[in-house]
Parts: sequence; C-alpha cells; structure tokens
Amino acid sequence: MMIGLPESTRIDEINTAKDLAKLKPKIVRIYPVLVVKNTELEKEYEKGEYVPLTLNQAVERCKEVFYYFTSKKINVIRMGLQSSDVISDPMKNSKSDVVAGPYHEAFGQLVEDSIWYDSILEKIKKYNVKVREIEIEINPVNVSNVVGHKKENIDKLKELYDVDVKIKENKYIRPGKFEMKILQTYDN
Repeated sequence: MMIGLPESTRIDEINTAKDLAKLKPKIVRIYPVLVVKNTELEKEYEKGEYVPLTLNQAVERCKEVFYYFTSKKINVIRMGLQSSDVISDPMKNSKSDVVAGPYHEAFGQLVEDSIWYDSILEKIKKYNVKVREIEIEINPVNVSNVVGHKKENIDKLKELYDVDVKIKENKYIRPGKFEMKILQTYDN
C-alpha cells in the first residue's frame, strides 16, 4: 500500500487499508510516495501540482495504517523503501533518483519508534499524578525503539512532558511489551 499518492487524503488511505483488509492478506508493505526523476510525478511536482508528504506526515499516516492492519491481524512486514544506489537520500548521494518526498533510510524504524512513544505516553497519562521520572523495563531487542531514533522519544518526553526516563533491560519481558514504574512524581 502506498501513502501520499496524488490527491490522496488521510481518510482515503484508511479506506484503502479497509478495502485491502477485506482481501484477507497475510502480509502487507506500506510505502510513502517519493518523487523520482524522469516520471510524470516529477513533472507535477515541478509545476507545484503535487506536494509530497513531509517526513512527519508520512510517519503519522503510516502509523495509522499500521494500527489498522495489525488490529485486523495482518502482519506489516515493511514500512518504507529499502535504500539502494538510486533510492537514497538525495542530500547525501548525488546518484539518487529521489527528487522529493519523505525518504529516510530508517523510515520503518521511525514509525516503530513513534508507535512505542504513543504506548509509553498513553501509560504515563493513565497515572493520576504528574510524573517526573519513570523506569521502563524492556526486552533488550526493543531498547532502540523505546529510546527512538537519535534519542527522539526520550528527548520528546523530557521536552514536552518534563519526564525523565531510565531504561532497564530485562530479557524475561516479552519482545514488544514493557513494564513501567514511577520513580518520582512532582508531588514528592
């Protein structure tokens, strides 16, 4: 499934996901649209007729579709295009055919990190106190998702909610799950 097609809206993409789910696929892949050299889309982009999604918009839309597919027990096996000589960051590779769009070499990781962030924030909000410091106990395979790309999740929690996060690895916690403990609140 592609997100960010010309004239496609967030609602269109959810409806497309619903239509695809009716086909009962076992797996899906989700790709954000990139503007590639020597295509009709490049011509539309150059004329201002097509505006690609920003990276943040693509992550959010991909995440919504991911949530929908997983709620229907459909396995999402890839999010984002795999890097190659021609599909790469045009700012870092002059041979890249990518002209514009939400390209990121770790796009799938960004989406997964954002999903983890949502889960952590949801759990924090369930506490009836202003949390100052938490400890997240997690399987070692999920540490990078909790921390986020370039520590983005940890930094956002600190910046937006003034919450410090300590990570504790525990190989006995199932991958994909976590436990959270309040270490300090603003009341004490």
